[in-house]
Amino acid sequence: MAKAGFTARLERPADPGPGAGWAFVVLPKEASETLPRRGRTTVDGTINSVAFRETLEPDGQLSHWLKVGPQLREAAGVDFGDIVAVEVMPVAAEPDPKVPADLGQALRASPEARIAWDSTTAVARLDWIHWLDSAKQARTRDKRIADACDMLASGKRRVCCFDPSGFYSKAFKPPLAAD
Repeated sequence: MAKAGFTARLERPADPGPGAGWAFVVLPKEASETLPRRGRTTVDGTINSVAFRETLEPDGQLSHWLKVGPQLREAAGVDFGDIVAVEVMPVAAEPDPKVPADLGQALRASPEARIAWDSTTAVARLDWIHWLDSAKQARTRDKRIADACDMLASGKRRVCCFDPSGFYSKAFKPPLAAD
């Protein structure tokens, strides 16, 4: 597996939401091209030689962006606006994603769906969760959870018709940077 290195500006999000203090870096397309997929992808990497393991998010342009939490930012000794040296390399095997509480509750209520969920790959689970997380409204998310359980219970192992890169639907993009 190839390691990609690049420099980028550490951006402050215009709307950090709860948990202020995080930053982000948009990967150059050349760095993303070394990764196995355009959707969510877990990498081992470094920022200014400080190691991390994070899941990159798709940017809707066939590349990715990296959320840099306050602990990593502080450990790397970097601040918003700094140019940072970043290296990323895909992990050997995608780790099992953390199941959101609402999905976990729905899976517990549907034994057939849970059996199918447990038999899928970590990448398939990541795509199911990504599809749920991409819902803009709570009722859309609720409907997707119900649909996911129905699809899983009927034997469907992958979410269909979902572009995890966001390129065709433009569903994903990095946060807007603060001025």
